[in-house]
Amino acid sequence: MTQGVVKAYDDATKVGVIVRDDDRTEVFLRPGSLDGSMFRLLRQGQRVRFDITDDTPPTAVNLRFGSDGY
Repeated sequence: MTQGVVKAYDDATKVGVIVRDDDRTEVFLRPGSLDGSMFRLLRQGQRVRFDITDDTPPTAVNLRFGSDGY
């Protein structure tokens, strides 16, 4: 599971971008990315953990609340 921070999220379209902590690349949220998670919406700067699909471009799925490792 990878960790990152929400860069942008549009609640109307359910599309967004997460910046990964490990390499600072962007991973996309598509409509349906939040399905099966406790999230209904996200806010900019929110820390999340997620899995990444092998799609092109990579997509975040299985979102969970993130932590700072404390």
